[in-house]
Amino acid sequence: MSISFRSSRLTKRSARVLGVSAAAAALSLGLAGNAMACTIGDFEAAATCDSNGKGVITVTDTDASATEATVTVYLESNGADEKQVGEETVKGSRQGVTVTFSEDWAPGAVYRVHVTAKPYVDKDITPNLTAPSTACTSTETTPPATETPKPSDTPTESTPTPTPTTATPSASASTTAPATTTGDNSPSPAAGESNLAETGANSNTPIIAGVAVGLVAVGGGAVFFGMRRRGASKA
Repeated sequence: MSISFRSSRLTKRSARVLGVSAAAAALSLGLAGNAMACTIGDFEAAATCDSNGKGVITVTDTDASATEATVTVYLESNGADEKQVGEETVKGSRQGVTVTFSEDWAPGAVYRVHVTAKPYVDKDITPNLTAPSTACTSTETTPPATETPKPSDTPTESTPTPTPTTATPSASASTTAPATTTGDNSPSPAAGESNLAETGANSNTPIIAGVAVGLVAVGGGAVFFGMRRRGASKA
């Protein structure tokens, strides 16, 4: 009977040791599983500039379990979603996998980043992402200005300019040239007196007047003598 009692005690002790070992193994596996599970702490967001100097928002997933997650980014305004910037799916790794959202963010802009990785995560990254105080500077080069072509050394024939046609004056237009204005300030003679003014101004007027008087005297003398002779012949 003593042998049976000892065997029973050994059997119970062995069972107890096996139970404790199994519990410890289960606990270790549970802790390891929890350590490998996806959490919101595996995600990190940042507002940066790309190689072209344009704004982007990046979200890095360092989930070692590579659980598929959906990342959604919203622009905030007064504590509410103003617009959805974009949505991407990512499977993380211990080294980290990054997804990029093109966003020309303004300095100090606030973004809400939500992560969904069922059945582990359905949360926002806290706190909200705030863009830097300095905007990105684009590195795009301005195209060079177009050079003005230099004139050729060889002269080119110019197109003759057509001569404008001069209108022919109508027959009714007066051909009389305007009277020349002299420096004399004396009043101009009237139209009816122009011939008299020219006669009086002629230097031959006294000679003509003397010849006329002489002719009148000769004519009168001839008439006088003719009348006397006619009277004498009748007597």
